[in-house]
Amino acid sequence: MRQPSPFPPVRRVGLAAPLRWVRAGARDLARAPGPSLFYGLAFALAGWSIYFVFQFAYAFAYGLTWGFLLVGPYMSTGLYDISRRLQAGERVRLAPTLLAWRANIGGFSVFSLVLTVLMLLWSRASLIVFALYFSSGLPSVKDLVLQTLSPEHWDFLLTYFAVGAAFAQIAFTISVVSIPMMMDRNTDAIVAAITSTRAMFENPLALLLWAVLIVALTAAGFASGFLGLIVTTPIVGHATWHAYRELVGPAQAGD
Repeated sequence: MRQPSPFPPVRRVGLAAPLRWVRAGARDLARAPGPSLFYGLAFALAGWSIYFVFQFAYAFAYGLTWGFLLVGPYMSTGLYDISRRLQAGERVRLAPTLLAWRANIGGFSVFSLVLTVLMLLWSRASLIVFALYFSSGLPSVKDLVLQTLSPEHWDFLLTYFAVGAAFAQIAFTISVVSIPMMMDRNTDAIVAAITSTRAMFENPLALLLWAVLIVALTAAGFASGFLGLIVTTPIVGHATWHAYRELVGPAQAGD
């Protein structure tokens, strides 16, 4: 007898789908404000920690900022669990969502290791780019701003953001639906990452827009002195759950 495939079907969605996910994420925040805002506050505290590091070692802080985006999906596990419980009509309490990762500890462990390695590689690459363009030593924050705004140093900006975008694209491709899928279906990290990659290739434009929205909402949170992250990150986390449910079809009846 033919064995069933471990890979669920991947659906195609329209370009407007990410806007629908954001609206659904905002609804989940409104339905469970307490637990959701707790996670938002945790992200804001992480942002303030990066700012503290920035004062003393801004080159490391830049790497941590990009790393923040790389490991964000893993840090949002509790938000996915909140949306799952809301969708199932269950009562939402904060305490059980803090341990949502225990539903698939093996898969989460492997995937968190992959994202951590990506973050460390990016942090190292970030320092290398700085070293290549500022061989006489790292400039002060004021000098860095003045130099990067000068046309003579635009090559640094282009290189820095190109390298960062490459790492972010890898992380986004393998994680766009991976973590909510592992939590929801107890699949292993490899199946989840491959499914996520398939979703990306099936819906490149929609998921590109989704990536832009994630960056925009996160940037808005950063620009507000990190206070905005208290609201924007729960919206992104809840929206990611709805993205997963719309992009990944049921593996079997009743899923």
